[in-house]
Amino acid sequence: MARTLSNMIPIGTLAPDFKLKDTNLNNEYTFEDLKGSKGTLVIFMCNHCPFVLHVLKEIVMIANDYRVQGLGVIGISSNDVEKYPEDSPEMMTEFAFKNKIDFPYLFDESQDVAKAYDAACTPDFYLFDDQNRLFYRGQLDDSRPANGIPLSGSDLRSAIDALIYNRSLKEPQKPSLGCNIKWK
Repeated sequence: MARTLSNMIPIGTLAPDFKLKDTNLNNEYTFEDLKGSKGTLVIFMCNHCPFVLHVLKEIVMIANDYRVQGLGVIGISSNDVEKYPEDSPEMMTEFAFKNKIDFPYLFDESQDVAKAYDAACTPDFYLFDDQNRLFYRGQLDDSRPANGIPLSGSDLRSAIDALIYNRSLKEPQKPSLGCNIKWK
């Protein structure tokens, strides 16, 4: 597990479109298909990363709390499944069911989507406004596995609230930290 920081791409960057298979429903979706009326949260994640496992319940709560307010939530796994078979589409389906992931969990087999977003780690969070422009990229909160800081989702929740309620966003935005994406 390489501790990797997210790449802090410029605020205002347009969301790269994609067409990926949802491992929960076996349908293909684009960003446009899944975006929310108020904004869209794209999360690069995977099944085995200890950083993702540490924050997963909070991610699911955030998705459930904000989906009803017009936020689209999309999970994407881009890991090389030849080297990491626990991240295969079949295992993603099982993982989503076991962890009550109700949002689309998409498989980026070619890794082109991760490259288009300049994703570096899992979890990696990208919050886009209703015009598909990047509003926030950064961490969920300061909690990490074994650092003793309670999980709150405070940074991401504050960003989502600012987006939905048209408030200014606190600066600076801190990068996420997690396992590196497992490139082919």
